[in-house]
Amino acid sequence: MTEKKEEEINNKKERKEEQRNTEKETNSKRERKEEQRNTEEQTISSESPSYTGSRFPTDGPDFSNEISAPYEVPQFPIEQIEKKLAIQRQITVKNKMITKITLKNVPNDVGSESPSYTGSRFPTDGPDFSNEISAPYEVPQFPIEQIEKKLAIQRQITVKVLEDKRSHYEPSLVGAVDEQDHLGMEEHDFVPHFQRVSISGEDTSGVPLEDLEKASRLLITALKLRQTYMDMSHQSFCNTTARFICPESAQHNEIKHDDKQSIEEHGIHPPSRGNPWEAPDIPDNTYVFKAHQGVYHVYVDEEHVQKNEPINYPYPNLETFVTDMNTMCQMIADGPLKSFCYRRLSYLSSKFQLHVLLNELRELASQKAVPHRDFYNIRKVDTHIHAASCMNQKHLLRFIKKTLKNHADEVVTVTDGKQMTLKEVFQSMNLTTYDLTVDMLDVHADRNTFHRFDKFNAKYNPIGESRLREVFLKTDNYLNGKYFARIINEVSSDLEESKYQNAELRLSIYGKNREEWDKLAKWAIESNVYSDNVRWLIQIPRLYDIFKLNKLMKNFQEIMDNIFLPLLEVTARPTSHPELHKFLQYIIGFDSVDDESKPENPLFERDVPTPDNWTDDENPPYAYYQYYMYANIAVLNHFRAERGLNTFVLRPHCGEAGPIQHLICGYMLSENISHGLLLRKVPVLQYLYYLAQVGIAMSPLSNNSLFLNYHRNPLPEYLARGLVVSLSTDDPLQFHFTKEPLMEEYSIAAQVWKLSSCDMCELARNSVLMSGFPHKMKQYWLGPNYTKEGVAGNDITRTNVPDIRVAFRYETLLDELSNIFKAYHKSG
Repeated sequence: MTEKKEEEINNKKERKEEQRNTEKETNSKRERKEEQRNTEEQTISSESPSYTGSRFPTDGPDFSNEISAPYEVPQFPIEQIEKKLAIQRQITVKNKMITKITLKNVPNDVGSESPSYTGSRFPTDGPDFSNEISAPYEVPQFPIEQIEKKLAIQRQITVKVLEDKRSHYEPSLVGAVDEQDHLGMEEHDFVPHFQRVSISGEDTSGVPLEDLEKASRLLITALKLRQTYMDMSHQSFCNTTARFICPESAQHNEIKHDDKQSIEEHGIHPPSRGNPWEAPDIPDNTYVFKAHQGVYHVYVDEEHVQKNEPINYPYPNLETFVTDMNTMCQMIADGPLKSFCYRRLSYLSSKFQLHVLLNELRELASQKAVPHRDFYNIRKVDTHIHAASCMNQKHLLRFIKKTLKNHADEVVTVTDGKQMTLKEVFQSMNLTTYDLTVDMLDVHADRNTFHRFDKFNAKYNPIGESRLREVFLKTDNYLNGKYFARIINEVSSDLEESKYQNAELRLSIYGKNREEWDKLAKWAIESNVYSDNVRWLIQIPRLYDIFKLNKLMKNFQEIMDNIFLPLLEVTARPTSHPELHKFLQYIIGFDSVDDESKPENPLFERDVPTPDNWTDDENPPYAYYQYYMYANIAVLNHFRAERGLNTFVLRPHCGEAGPIQHLICGYMLSENISHGLLLRKVPVLQYLYYLAQVGIAMSPLSNNSLFLNYHRNPLPEYLARGLVVSLSTDDPLQFHFTKEPLMEEYSIAAQVWKLSSCDMCELARNSVLMSGFPHKMKQYWLGPNYTKEGVAGNDITRTNVPDIRVAFRYETLLDELSNIFKAYHKSG
């Protein structure tokens, strides 16, 4: 047995030995094959720099080093490799010759300054060409000397482009707009070369001809309707669209534009006013005002009142408005028109994506070429912000603590006939300055306010106490709004310190009595709440039902009287309301505010009661409020323009929630709107807002807490399609955390939606264009030429928006208008 075991052990040892020898032979064969393969690869790689299978860098000075996949085999036969090398040598020689000839025709390469986009798997054609964008894993292509040389060349190109701008430019109007030569385009409306996306062929709309003709008729009817309402109320309408609607009148009534000037010739900061409360000296006169079916008529004197001969200030009567409203409602429900508008909006989105893919680097390069200007030092306007919540919660907390420390014994309110100092108010709540925290203030919106407007309104009360809101956040209180004025001045001071941020603050006029206007003006002037960075809108809360319930008024006409009669009187006789006459210089328009989601009947008929007969306890619908505000503003604007005074615009909260008919009112009656979220559900209206370039002030952080989650917000979609949108804060007290809430809004939008620098600068430029700041101020901020259309109205040294982006927006709008009007004229 022992011998057998020994034999088995010996046999096993022999077999193992044989296996080892076999493995050694196999390994030696593999090594020999590997050596042969490496020798072949080195030979081929030394012959062909364009061959992409090498795992090691090539030696040619004109070609980039490449990192390739681990296992690669030759791609081309040797003849093709040799032929390709010959062609590449010719290309390299030609490119070097082109570079020497004064760097002309090079703008195509300007966009690629960044040596970090360097992971291409295929070799570039020499140091004169831009690096390619590659897969996620990127490594440097060039040695540092080549990178430096390339950047130096690109800097020379940038300088050359700036010097020879005119010689390298081409007309910005192409393709579809050739037939619109009669519209009188600017001769010097030029833009740098960039990659354009255009659709050729007879039918470029993608819908049957019959549907296109019908859609164009309806859309042009809607555009003419808005133009009529805007003209009647001294509000602005898009010049480009106006020229398409009526080219003859556009030629006769040319707007006088100023020429472009450098910052040295025409600065970027407007000169500050000496005494801001100086007002134009206008003589008093004897005009008389009478309300007729809810709208004020202006009469020269009492004699004309007796004869019933008012001055003919045009405005649409209620019957006309109801008819036009019903026309628009039928239009947005039209099936073929909805399909057409949806297709055009989808096309606009796709076209913008292609534009970004093709031109993003060029846009970035043109921004880099501008000295000093960047996103931080271009003008931005917060186009929708309420004065009572314009500070952040920490600011309000610090202000309350500071006031309680320094003015504890100041009488601030009267409760049950007893005067109370600030200290006593806090003692009644068992609070000291040490106890106060941001959490205790409880003014920040949280998840409990979503779709709960009542809870959101309660957040305006610090510590849940309406007394503190009255003391600190009201203009009309025992102290005549002294504390509120102080905190407004602190916010204004922060804006002035930031230099480039501006705000349009909303102040409330409720329409409860006729003294409200005088009290507000007195508060503003006595507290000196003026700032070059601030303008005011008057918000009218839709609270008739509450006033009626508390028996503060008998009918709706009393609200109209309390709002508009003092304004008409001060326009006719400035000495009757001297402080209001001064304050009205800085009021730019009216806002209409409240919870839009309240149930209501969105449509009303011609036989609806007029304001003097509206005695119901029920609140009138949204459209009723908007029509009577619009009609009275139209009459007031005609009267003020005739007297040489500033006019007002209507800029309501619209489309935040509730019925889509609100957006129809906004389209017909308003110069621009706030929110506009529901446009995402109505393609016809969204397309009309685009064609008419109606401004939309959007507040994604506000919507996120109240009505729509941030990631569902349509702002990036609107921006891509070319709607005029701007970013605004709405209520920093409830929604923001930092000292600069507008910058917080921009930064979150940029992070979440991956907005480029160009996108953010475009949003900022839109905010200035749609704001109510004076024309002369905008000339400093955007350039004296900003009223011109297209590239001729852009000054990148002030706006930091590349001419390429402005040209793309302008040409796209012209294409869309051209398609519609071409079909309209063909159909007769």
